[in-house]
Amino acid sequence: MSSESTEESDDIMCATYRALCRHGYADLTMQDIADEWNKSKAALHYHYDTKQGLLLSFLDYLFDQYRRRVADPSGDDARERLLSFLDASLAPSDRDASREFQTAALEIKAQAPYEGAFRDRLVELDEFVRRRVRELVAAGVEDGSIRGDVDPAAAATTVVTLLDGAHTRRVALGASVDEVRQPLYEYVENRLTDGRSE
Repeated sequence: MSSESTEESDDIMCATYRALCRHGYADLTMQDIADEWNKSKAALHYHYDTKQGLLLSFLDYLFDQYRRRVADPSGDDARERLLSFLDASLAPSDRDASREFQTAALEIKAQAPYEGAFRDRLVELDEFVRRRVRELVAAGVEDGSIRGDVDPAAAATTVVTLLDGAHTRRVALGASVDEVRQPLYEYVENRLTDGRSE
């Protein structure tokens, strides 16, 4: 992909972000996105035939940003890297911080039971997070920072479930990052490490 087409694609993704913040998912139209892009609806349809196709690309764009954000968690051992990973997962980037965007993203997620393509993207993200947590827990068992009797796969399932609930509580109830982080930290410290925090 040329740098010009990459830049244009990024511009469309930024316009989609702004349109979602302004209109939400339910009322969003291709015209709304074109207006934010400052180009015609026909120009937008040149790149994307449907709103669904555009939003699928937008999900891919968001997931790529997320993967980059959590790619290299810091820490002296696997337990610390797991906590860093959770922090990066919970703390939105500056771009994703607006309540309007968080609400629109949750609305897109709510379409997954009805839109198979959305569900496929969300399953892909879930599998990525689950796999990454499982790897970090397994590394912790190996380096001794996580208890030796912990099942990495079961721990990953619990952590992903807690993360999903944390994101929903933040959007639906306005909970703070600190508030939703606490149950995750408590799970790691009390169930995975016997409370051995620094």
